[in-house]
Amino acid sequence: MKKGIIGKKLGMTQIFDEKGNVIPVTLIEAGPCVVAQKKTVECDGYNAVQLAYEDVKKKNVNKAQLGHFEKAGITPKRHLKEFRLDDCSGLEAGAVVTVDTFAQGDKVDITGITKGHGYTGAIKRWNLHKLRMTHGVGPVHRQSGSMGVIDPARIFKNKKMAGQYGNEQVTILNLVAVKIDAEKNLIAVKGAVPGAKGGIVFIRDSVKA
Repeated sequence: MKKGIIGKKLGMTQIFDEKGNVIPVTLIEAGPCVVAQKKTVECDGYNAVQLAYEDVKKKNVNKAQLGHFEKAGITPKRHLKEFRLDDCSGLEAGAVVTVDTFAQGDKVDITGITKGHGYTGAIKRWNLHKLRMTHGVGPVHRQSGSMGVIDPARIFKNKKMAGQYGNEQVTILNLVAVKIDAEKNLIAVKGAVPGAKGGIVFIRDSVKA
């Protein structure tokens, strides 16, 4: 990984390219982030930087976190995220990382927490077929059919059933940065990004590009 930043999902819109084609994009307010800690091979066994994002009042952080921020010489922040970088030589504690570290056309990977849907039935959760609506099948139709066979008389692991749906970490690979606005700290990414509006996302350069 060469670069990374923390951002906030603002929502989706569309823009037009030079040929007039419509491009669906997700707007993300990325940064500015401050380096809260720098890790090196000599001290920690690997190279990484810990970025901090979004100012918060002192009363909203505990003593351990407050001491961590004071050691770095920065104001308290709400979100922390560590990025393992190939080269951290240009970043020290207190340095500011902005959205212009990315350029138009870059391919990025974006990680976020998907929308939570709570305890959900198998029809919605796994897109299973409903049962027949006629010929005596019922009274419930939006449920799973047969769970297994007589031998073995049990249900195998990983059977698609009802349960918690959403509210999990998901990473979308190889999204294209269509537009960068350094003045407003905005990055427009082609396609959809995990999470609801206002959700925190982590942006890094693509590992498979």
